[in-house]
Amino acid sequence: MTYRHPIVAFSHLRWNFVYQRPQQLLSRLAAKRPVLFIEEPIDGDGKPDGWELSRPAPGVLVARPRLARLSARPPEEILSTTATLLRGLVHAEELVRPVAWVYTPMAEPLLDAVDPALVVYDCMDELSLFLGASSELGRRETALLERADLVFTGGVSLYEAKRGRHPRVSCFPSSVDADHFAQAKPGARVIPEPADQAALPRPRLGYFGVLDERLDLTVLDAVAASHPEWQLVMVGPTAKIDPATLPARPNIYYAGQRPYEQLPAYLAGWDVCLLPFARNDATRFISPTKTLEYMAAERPIVSTPIADVVEAYSHIVYLADTPSAFVEACERALGASSEDREARTMAARAVVAQTSWDTTASHMEQRLDEWLSSSRSSGAGAGGPVTLTVPSRSVPVLVVGAGPTGLSAAYHLGPDAMLVEQQARVGGWCRSLVDQGFTFDYAGHIMFSNDPYVHGLYRMLLGDNMHWQDREAWIYSKEVYTRYPFQGALYGLPPAVIKECVVGAIEARFGKPVTKAAASAEASADYTGPERRGMFEPLLRTGGGRPSSPAMRLRYGGPDRRQGVTKGPPRNFKEFIYKVWGAGIAKHFAMPYNEKLWAVPLEEMETSWLGGRVPLPDLEDMIEGALSPVPKPMGPNARFGYPLTGGFQALMDGFLPHLRGELRTSTRVARVSPLRHTATLDDGTTVRYKHLISTMPLPKLVALAGDEAPADIQEAARALRHVSVRCVNIGVGRPAITEKHWIYYPEDTVFHRIFVQGNASPHCNPPGGFGFTCEITYSPSKPLPCEGDDLIRRCIADAVAAGFIRADDPIWTANQVDLPVAYVVYDHGRAGNVERIRAWLETHDIVLAGRYSEWEYYNSDHAFIAGMKAAAAIQGKDGVTQALAAGKVGKDSVGPVLAS
Repeated sequence: MTYRHPIVAFSHLRWNFVYQRPQQLLSRLAAKRPVLFIEEPIDGDGKPDGWELSRPAPGVLVARPRLARLSARPPEEILSTTATLLRGLVHAEELVRPVAWVYTPMAEPLLDAVDPALVVYDCMDELSLFLGASSELGRRETALLERADLVFTGGVSLYEAKRGRHPRVSCFPSSVDADHFAQAKPGARVIPEPADQAALPRPRLGYFGVLDERLDLTVLDAVAASHPEWQLVMVGPTAKIDPATLPARPNIYYAGQRPYEQLPAYLAGWDVCLLPFARNDATRFISPTKTLEYMAAERPIVSTPIADVVEAYSHIVYLADTPSAFVEACERALGASSEDREARTMAARAVVAQTSWDTTASHMEQRLDEWLSSSRSSGAGAGGPVTLTVPSRSVPVLVVGAGPTGLSAAYHLGPDAMLVEQQARVGGWCRSLVDQGFTFDYAGHIMFSNDPYVHGLYRMLLGDNMHWQDREAWIYSKEVYTRYPFQGALYGLPPAVIKECVVGAIEARFGKPVTKAAASAEASADYTGPERRGMFEPLLRTGGGRPSSPAMRLRYGGPDRRQGVTKGPPRNFKEFIYKVWGAGIAKHFAMPYNEKLWAVPLEEMETSWLGGRVPLPDLEDMIEGALSPVPKPMGPNARFGYPLTGGFQALMDGFLPHLRGELRTSTRVARVSPLRHTATLDDGTTVRYKHLISTMPLPKLVALAGDEAPADIQEAARALRHVSVRCVNIGVGRPAITEKHWIYYPEDTVFHRIFVQGNASPHCNPPGGFGFTCEITYSPSKPLPCEGDDLIRRCIADAVAAGFIRADDPIWTANQVDLPVAYVVYDHGRAGNVERIRAWLETHDIVLAGRYSEWEYYNSDHAFIAGMKAAAAIQGKDGVTQALAAGKVGKDSVGPVLAS
């Protein structure tokens, strides 16, 4: 007899809540295998930790963790306690090697507790976009997708969004229990009408489901206000929104939650069924189960244009995209001719006849059995992914990514550009967020450029909303603060450290001292070789600034003075550090800081990216900065700008009034076909382009091209390396904790830098508060030391230990921002790999632009220029190209290596 693995399901929805996909599927799967349904914890109300158990359906055991002092326990303790309880319950129920069936990515840490034979992610919603969603959802889903064996989606939009993130994604759209809702068909046997609805006059327009942020309350109010004689019946619980915000009119009746068994009785008394969904992040991927349930009852349906409804059912459902249009659609539905009503009914019957929860559950079970029987099958077979025809359109230029580069490109292209952005707001990693009155950027950003054109853009985008100030950049090491750059401001460090740094810099210039014998033998040889000529002069200047007389010049002992110094340019970043800065600076700052930041051996990095970012040591200035405090900022961005209000987001949002082409936010590119010149978006739309400007990470673009990319191009893309950054944003309840703008930490702190967000602009803080950001790099070879609240606590502890904040400072808020691709690594193969990919893409009219697409170390001003160059490359506009020559591109930066 074949062993049927049991199912342990993890759900964010409670079984006794609205009856939908989890209950429909799992109650059917339970006919062949036991199902343990794990809900989210509840407060024990003084009772010890344990379970609340119920058996609501044959073969289904619902388990609700009951935890004492739930609200007072940290998330990690809640997870560990739940896992311990779960191990005991699985053992007690004798559930051996179950199928883990996951609806919420937040349950991913609990999977080990059940020792699953198979992990299924049944993705019914994009939970990260829902109101009140945990900031951990994105990271947890990534971990779940890495662990899942099979991924099912509840609709086509979700399928398109997830298919590029996992090799085995199947679309199983929401289905229907047709017999159950057929009880509400016109002319069906009479169902006793619920008493609370029976007295309402006709016509009646109804909705059942959760009343939450996904509903467009303005539509609901408009329908009720325009026709007081219509009765609107809303059946379902209110969740996540204040009930007081629901429209209150005499002809709107809120029935509250009703059992699934009663829904046909309400539905039978409705003349029109409603899908009044808002068009927001929370509804981007929904595939409403009630659409098919309304169809099974053969009732007219009016809906806002939700993607999955439009794509599959526009021939059945009346669609309307504004409140007034929704009212008109309801009027059409009520007054439809018998021919129109019959045509829509026949189409609905055909749809309903092709699907059922029984069939969907059977096909899913086939996938389970196929996978389990072969251990690692492909998941192909009966009940394959649903394929639907998706719309297509054509644009002259498709711009992917609305960061600073994409915004600049779209702005310069004018009406020819269609700009798509996967996030809800433009800006890319230059976005900002507001938390408890604190404004935080996605990592620290400033405005700086040597290019007049960029300064013109600043004025256009921000107007008077600009705040300029002198930079205060510092380094914390040896328990003291020194100004940036390290090599130019050694004053205050221990004398032995200063000596090592100065001597090391001199030796890097002139070679190590020779023996007395060697010096005596060549005492008359004054070395002025070509690679050294002029390098003494910063140390040997008179008060008037001219070199001292030949008689006063130091005499050096010939070529032996240069021992240990190789000729020619540095061969790698480590050699650069020693040859240019010397062994002392390498030891006390440059090596520990850069190893901490880059998480790769510095010998594997070349140096072309340094450019003008790193101020090179002038020995006279270096000695002066060792003997006395440096009075003013040094380096390329000694004065910088920042938006006065709105964070760096304000600079990005400044483009919006100037964009003349189409902008689509909350839209991901799911596939790219260089051969066909098409891109498929996650809403199912296929965009045919003449040219494509990509600002997305270059390896991601190649991956989206799939097998159309030749093997050598795929190999080159896989070879590209990057460093990720986690930003921990902290708001403390003490104003003006420092005058500094950012601080580098080369020693033992978890973070390599603190960006003092509270000093970027006086409007970044709430009254009495002060915000700052701890930046932490990580990579496969240098993972984060901890996650979640543990990482926040670690940053706070290290900030206290470093003297940045006090132990008694109240923490008003803390959050995390993750930048999975932050800094590109300039290893020795980067240039050749990028050029190989670029050349191939150019043959298919794809232009690479910006930091992550060109795989370059760009700052925000470079990004603006890169976008303009990309537009010029496509348009061939000499005027745009000439604008680039108006000034030299500047090196603004709050970059990773002494670049602030």
